Amino acid sequence: MNKALLSAATFAAVLALPALPASAQTSEITIGISISTTGPAAALGIPERNALEFVPKGIGGMPLKIIVLDDGGDPTNATTNARRFVTESKADVIMGSSTTPPTVAVSTVANEAGVPHLSLAPFPITPERAKWSVAMPQPVPLMGKGIYEHMKKHNVKTVGYIGYSDSYGDLWFNDLKTQGVPLGLTIVDEERYARPDTSVTGQVLKLIAANPDAILVGGSGTAAALPQTELRARGYKGLIYHNHGAASMDFIRIAGPAAEGVIMASGPVMNPEGQPDSALTKKPGLALNTAYEAKYGANSRSQFAGHSYDAFKILERVVPVALKTAKPGTPEFREAIRQALISEKELAASQGVYNFTEKDRYGLDDRARILLTVKDGKYVPAQ
Repeated sequence: MNKALLSAATFAAVLALPALPASAQTSEITIGISISTTGPAAALGIPERNALEFVPKGIGGMPLKIIVLDDGGDPTNATTNARRFVTESKADVIMGSSTTPPTVAVSTVANEAGVPHLSLAPFPITPERAKWSVAMPQPVPLMGKGIYEHMKKHNVKTVGYIGYSDSYGDLWFNDLKTQGVPLGLTIVDEERYARPDTSVTGQVLKLIAANPDAILVGGSGTAAALPQTELRARGYKGLIYHNHGAASMDFIRIAGPAAEGVIMASGPVMNPEGQPDSALTKKPGLALNTAYEAKYGANSRSQFAGHSYDAFKILERVVPVALKTAKPGTPEFREAIRQALISEKELAASQGVYNFTEKDRYGLDDRARILLTVKDGKYVPAQ
């Protein structure tokens, strides 16, 4: 087992230690990670946790102490975890969470405490959360742009929407209005469902009655398969689009034959073999997938594993820069990491090439997006 990945028993022991003085230097870099390894978002959190087995044990000559806590996808739990990282563990870096609502909670704590925060889910980075937070996943507008351009290419004029009844669903519906409508797309129906729902029959019947040329699903994880299967079961024949929050083999496993023909926005980690050798995302993508599939089986690769893996690829670049001016365990070190995140450029990882700035906390461009479809139960490049 990776020594940097602490067992649950060790987590409890670490968190039971008396808090260190705020200015105490330490001989290791502490990273607190709050993810959803149980609950509706477990399909995202488990690959994120699994990928930690393939990250470095140390950076810049300093060992890493990685503390992983499950928040179950609950913002209250995520807040509690983040506060424990800050007050008890004196974390130098915080990561998480797996979905948007708990990520907002983690970011709020990190920005209040002045701790660098690497998000593993897309979320609205408002001014009060912008100083200390950056995001590993591709921003919704970047992925949405590829989806709407594909719609236009395939003569889609009317669109129906079904998404989560939370902030993630809002992100996608608002982006459809902001980017898709100006491109000439007309929204003919909007439907919502909760992440734990087991039926969307009513919403799907309304969507089909509106007769859109295509439907966009604003869901993530395994719950994104629910409207997919219901739409096909009810006879919808149009194009169905999903976002990168659903890009996993679990989606195909759960949706089964209904997944055939879906159009899926994805990060390049889902198909590094199809990238040119010049692509900066190819080498890290192949490295992660080779290690991940060797342990977890063929075709187990995951968009979400890429997010946590990439967070450490970023740290491999920025931590050595921060160590030149400050020591772990201090506010100065946390500030040095924050500064290095925006000063270092072309940070290559499996999901994209990051160039963070004070204003752009995602730091990604079109190199971070591919479009896939499902053919014969496998993801292949979409045409």
